[in-house]
Amino acid sequence: MRPKLLVSACLLGTYCRYDGSARVNSAVLALAEQYEIVPLCPEQLGGLATPRDPAERLGRRIVTNKGLDVTAEYCRGAEETLRLAQLLGCSAAVLKEHSPSCGHDEIYDGTFSHRVVPGDGVAAELLRMNGIRVLGESELDLL
Repeated sequence: MRPKLLVSACLLGTYCRYDGSARVNSAVLALAEQYEIVPLCPEQLGGLATPRDPAERLGRRIVTNKGLDVTAEYCRGAEETLRLAQLLGCSAAVLKEHSPSCGHDEIYDGTFSHRVVPGDGVAAELLRMNGIRVLGESELDLL
């Protein structure tokens, strides 16, 4: 029986990013040889549509480029992500870097200027706080 691994669905080819695109990553796809992959998109789990306005984390809030506060949806998606991880017995996750949901260690700074700052996305933060290891797609060698 292979261990279960949460993976951002956009990295697997699902068109769920804010702009309706995917970010297929062949190294992430190859993880299916060693892990049972559990794909998910915290934004969609939180009730947000695809496509949707870009959003960035600004302190404890998540705000779109049009100034709409979508914190509640991002928090709901993070809670659902944690619930699924716990229900399915996932002890680790590979998430999309820099995302306001999935980013870990570095996220966009909230100014929509493509600058990154230290920090975690809402889902990544909640997973870590509950003992689930979080990695970005550039850190697969750490699995």
